[in-house]
Amino acid sequence: MDRLEHIFELQERFDRDLARRRQLPDYNPAEWVQKEALAMVAELGELLDEVNFKWWKNPHPLDHEAIKGELVDILHFLVSMCLKTGITAEEFYQGYLAKNQENFRRQQGLTDRPEYVAVARDREE
Repeated sequence: MDRLEHIFELQERFDRDLARRRQLPDYNPAEWVQKEALAMVAELGELLDEVNFKWWKNPHPLDHEAIKGELVDILHFLVSMCLKTGITAEEFYQGYLAKNQENFRRQQGLTDRPEYVAVARDREE
């Protein structure tokens, strides 16, 4: 089992255990995604606090462990959303590969989308 599959398996176990222990209602996938996306937004806010988002305040030294913790929290909710919508680790991985390739092509100007072509051409000149 690869690491991503392992993460998906662990998250599935956790989600089942959480639902049982907390006696959570049987939400449909759309409701789960809404709830978990909102939770992810909260975690993103916590991550922003860790990296001195508030420019109007004196910055504090970066706490790499706290940053890592917030990123892991975000991953928990992302994987949980995948599971709730029936996306497997393999599908997620393949989707990432395809999008990564598309993003490289866009930045290289190898796309019909004008908002990317101009940037790539400007850099070549």
